[in-house]
Amino acid sequence: MLSRSVFRSARKNVSPLKYRRHARNFTVLALESSADDTCAAVVTSEREILSNIVVSQNELHASAGGINPYVAIEGHQRNMARPGAISRALDEAKLEMGQIDGIAFTRGPGIGGCLSVGSNAAKNIAAALRKPLVGVHHMQAHALTPLLTSPSDSLPRFPFLTLLISGGHTLIVLADSLNSFKILATTVDESIGRAYDKVARMLGLEWGSKGYGAALEAFCAAGIQKFGVPVQDDLPPVSLPSPGKLSFSYSGPHSNIERYIYSQGGIEHLDEQVRWKLALAFQQAAVGQLEEKVELGLKWCYRNGHPVNDLVVSGGVASNQYLRERSRLDSDFSSIKLSFPPVQLCRDNAVMIAWASMHRFLAGDFDDYSIEHRAKWSIEDL
Repeated sequence: MLSRSVFRSARKNVSPLKYRRHARNFTVLALESSADDTCAAVVTSEREILSNIVVSQNELHASAGGINPYVAIEGHQRNMARPGAISRALDEAKLEMGQIDGIAFTRGPGIGGCLSVGSNAAKNIAAALRKPLVGVHHMQAHALTPLLTSPSDSLPRFPFLTLLISGGHTLIVLADSLNSFKILATTVDESIGRAYDKVARMLGLEWGSKGYGAALEAFCAAGIQKFGVPVQDDLPPVSLPSPGKLSFSYSGPHSNIERYIYSQGGIEHLDEQVRWKLALAFQQAAVGQLEEKVELGLKWCYRNGHPVNDLVVSGGVASNQYLRERSRLDSDFSSIKLSFPPVQLCRDNAVMIAWASMHRFLAGDFDDYSIEHRAKWSIEDL
């Protein structure tokens, strides 16, 4: 049966009778369509991932150099319906729709029109088959993913600190329970993922198979193989905004790169090695800012009576291998366990949506079929 550590807080206000009624192996079909990937998955309350389908729209957006919302909406409409992501998720799980116990979907935040595709599909299926329905907060799902993917004997324990980094968000959040989150730091301008995209475009990199952020990471790694490890003094200086403050800023670091390129007469006047040094300088500064702010967040927790034992790093940017290899905490926090989800579950996926809905299904806490999506939705407002 279910691990007590996973669902303890979810059961606090649930009667024993209600919990026993739902304490069997519960199977969820989940849909995710908040941005440019169409996702469906089947997950059980026994922490089994029966299927994980991600239909990428990468080729559709490559020519535009970023996500075009109208193109993304049309892509979701094509990819979600039969014989698309939903059908493939059921086939991979070797289940019929009648064997699904509940339907979950990403309610928000995200691109409104994209959210509506997954929301409408989930509501229609649930209503037609009279299945319970749960709408999930996208960033909550990222934060809770390690409760599914970590070994059962080393699950993150509440309260834990979580760094949520993606194309739309850069957050440090204190997770007190499955449903209670406090934002300690956010970005004052743009997210780390968006800054990665902008710098990659400035440097003339191609969109690639996984977008600009992955292209910049690959360019940095390939340059070390080609040119060797650079002397730090040879790299252009990139600022660390607001040192000592619990807030992020990524417009400054990307502006440093932009000004340097302009001072040299444009990207066409820079050879590959110089462009590589610019990319490397930005990447080091971007990740360095994460490290500094996380340590400030941990100090805040201890000063304010919220000692944590675990740090979760999740979201699309958490798939960055440079970040994973470099991530370390100051000796003052050496006892804190660092958890990353598997790379394939850092980027948008429906597995995390299914898992984030599970405690609500088991508690009998369902949404009405008329529930609306929320393009803007703070994780503090769950």
